[in-house]
Amino acid sequence: MNKSTIEQNINRVLKSTGLKNLGEKKVGKVRDIYIQKDKLILVSTDRHSSFDRIIAHIPFKGQILTQISRWWFKQTEDIIQNHVLDMPDPNVIVGKKCKVIPLEMVVRGYISGVTGTSLWMNYQKGQRDFGGFTLPDGMKKNQKLDEPVLTPTTKSDEHDRPVTPKEIINEKMVEPELWEKLSKIAIALFKRGQEIAAKKGLILVDTKYEFGLDDGGNLTLIDEIHTPDSSRYWKLDSYQARFDDDKEPEYFDKEFLRLWFKENCDPYNDPTLPEAPADMVAELSSRYIQIYEQITGQKFETDLETPIEERITKNLKNNKV
Repeated sequence: MNKSTIEQNINRVLKSTGLKNLGEKKVGKVRDIYIQKDKLILVSTDRHSSFDRIIAHIPFKGQILTQISRWWFKQTEDIIQNHVLDMPDPNVIVGKKCKVIPLEMVVRGYISGVTGTSLWMNYQKGQRDFGGFTLPDGMKKNQKLDEPVLTPTTKSDEHDRPVTPKEIINEKMVEPELWEKLSKIAIALFKRGQEIAAKKGLILVDTKYEFGLDDGGNLTLIDEIHTPDSSRYWKLDSYQARFDDDKEPEYFDKEFLRLWFKENCDPYNDPTLPEAPADMVAELSSRYIQIYEQITGQKFETDLETPIEERITKNLKNNKV
């Protein structure tokens, strides 16, 4: 899909849903979740959040996130079962209802990042012992780690807190046996992701996984997997040369829209935000489409005629959801 088609459909976005007779509705950052007795109807909207609030609506983003997740779930189902029961619409996953494990399993393949919790920022401050692993002196920013590492955080509605394996066991977040299983599976998923991404000309830098237990107590991968919202990707072909020259890697960039808001308002405190420039919204949509096509090898296709919520309602009805 070219940029002019996106621009013509700039207002074709799913901001929220009001689907009838699907159960209690819970609103997340990006998804509207309808809760039923034994399953969840997860509808990905086009909401784009930053600064703890919605800053824009990006055409086709919800569909892309859903379809990338679905593609990756299929690539990894031999490692662990996932929650997907059905995908009756490009924006919808019907998922098995699970008891959520209160941890986000963050896996990193490179020493990188600029946030307060990032490996590089803490390494620069002199930290070498990260609880579950130790890093040697003399590492450079964006250097590949010998092996992927786990930096789990608590899963909370407020702020996620980094935790060590020792704290996880001592605070009885999960049993030791389950922690071992979670660790092994998270690393296996990440290695599979890196292997497949490399064939697509990409580096899977870091990501996060969420898990739950189904009715039978079986460990299940839930939420999303290896999407551009839960993961960071760099371009593979230019990485080494840029690393050797102390340059930042080329990467899938969503930051430009965030920076525009920082320059044009106080996004944390202003009661209302200015509208994001249409050309920037179209550019971000185009980048989501490009990474979808690069990862899956499939051309992005969508219905540009039927209103999105009408299409979802029809597809759910046709699939007896």
